[in-house]
Amino acid sequence: MCLVAISWKNHPDYPLIIRANRDEFFERPSEKIHQWKSGFYGGKDLKSGGTWMGFHPNGSWSLLTNYRDFNQAKNAKISRGKLVSDFLESLVSPREYLESVKANQTDYDGFNLLVSDGKQLLYFSNFGEDILEVPVGIHGLSNGLLNDPWPKSVLAKKQLNEEINNIPKTESLLSILTSKETFPIQKLPDTGVPKEMEIGLSSQFIRLGSDYGTVSSSALVLKKSGDVTFKERSFEWDSSKFTDETYRFKAQT
Repeated sequence: MCLVAISWKNHPDYPLIIRANRDEFFERPSEKIHQWKSGFYGGKDLKSGGTWMGFHPNGSWSLLTNYRDFNQAKNAKISRGKLVSDFLESLVSPREYLESVKANQTDYDGFNLLVSDGKQLLYFSNFGEDILEVPVGIHGLSNGLLNDPWPKSVLAKKQLNEEINNIPKTESLLSILTSKETFPIQKLPDTGVPKEMEIGLSSQFIRLGSDYGTVSSSALVLKKSGDVTFKERSFEWDSSKFTDETYRFKAQT
């Protein structure tokens, strides 16, 4: 994922609401959301085997974004997508899992990782300082640290806050985080890419060059009853052409 807005225990009837965009090269092979043999629901990176976001019926969930800083490149040994799938296939607590990730953080390119057992939500980045417990509220995450004030992340939090004033539904959630507006370079971080590219990457919905952009969008709603709706919209280069995949299941709460 490259842009995420999350409402964590911020709504009396919906303890978790997630809206996220995945930016990637269109030629990179991936599988749409489905139930993995280990039980959780999520897409799959067919090149390296991991995933970017997943939810398990036992109530645990995880997602990640890439941390972009080409001025401080890491020497990756393991695909970042394994961080999500490994947690969802484990039986360890979020903190125990992140402690093990922290001990081996140099094995991965830059990442932001969120893991939860449904009761507690923790965050760790190998460009951050320590494991953090995420408080109740609305949070934004792009390719900087959690709640860094990147323009598109600030906008995403505002959009989600407005959206959950209504009854949150996955279809309506997919109408946000779709802005193609870019921002002036003075408002953007320096992530080590050329200025023109930095500006192109500043929009919520990306089309950069002829082969990179927002390839899919996801929306997940968890009701207090445990009912989960998980919807993924996969785009062609012409973003007016897309296909949807939806799963509904019961989660432990």
